[in-house]
Amino acid sequence: METGVPGVRLFRATEAIPCAPAVYEPSVLAIASGAKEAVLDGARYVYDSSQYMCCPMSMPLKAGTPQATAQNPLFGVYITLDPRVMSGLAIEMENAGGVAPVRSNELNTQGIKLANWDDRFCEALLRLLQLGDNPMDAAVLGEARLRELYYAILQGEAGFFARQAFGSGNAIARSITHIASHLSAPICIDDLATRAGMSRAVFHRKFKHATTMSPIQFVKSMRLNNAAMRMFEGMTVAEAALDVAMSAHRSSAENSSASTDSRHANGSIRSMSRNRGCFDAFVGAEIIKSSAPTSL
Repeated sequence: METGVPGVRLFRATEAIPCAPAVYEPSVLAIASGAKEAVLDGARYVYDSSQYMCCPMSMPLKAGTPQATAQNPLFGVYITLDPRVMSGLAIEMENAGGVAPVRSNELNTQGIKLANWDDRFCEALLRLLQLGDNPMDAAVLGEARLRELYYAILQGEAGFFARQAFGSGNAIARSITHIASHLSAPICIDDLATRAGMSRAVFHRKFKHATTMSPIQFVKSMRLNNAAMRMFEGMTVAEAALDVAMSAHRSSAENSSASTDSRHANGSIRSMSRNRGCFDAFVGAEIIKSSAPTSL
């Protein structure tokens, strides 16, 4: 459900949905009632109204609503994190001397982070959601209230983690942004390492530290999860498998270790399709950027 403020949506789930592939864009998910689950590289994150989830980089994972029922539905808020605004705030905070500069290229927390609600976050989120009662208020004040919420996130428990991702010195975060926006094009790991100013070995180590996956595994997961999401939109299994295989083939000429992506793509997509019933239910509460009222 749209709130009238771009990038801020309400969502709900009224049935238990097992974890299924998804791609989270830079975002924060806050739960008002119930609990959600995310699984990243085998690590399980369950969060409810006591914690929110911060995902500052595009990340392929699995997510679901393990406890939702019609009697006890899940209600939550999805907030898109605008990299430009978040980066600007992070730099302003450092320039103001209120926080220590982030100088490391490494992320000390992998992929996503759960943070406890604090008074500043709760008040900023409430003030933002109250704009939904008046379209003019949302249009005039929405951007400022969203910026206030971003500031609360950067000052909260996930603040250092988020500033690492959005700070000007994080080459791994920039590499992930490049991958997410070029999934259908050839992706060369050597080129990514060069862009990041690192050797291939150092880039591989730091990338895996930040995401739990090697660069090749990350690209493969992003492509497979995006293909699964496109199946919800009407793409056939064969079309999704071909799309992943062709992307992998284009990259394999530059990354010899990526050749297995093409070999296994069709089987992976077909395996996903066997759970199509779960996916169809999942789309109501989980697929990011959907126009459906229950989009998360």
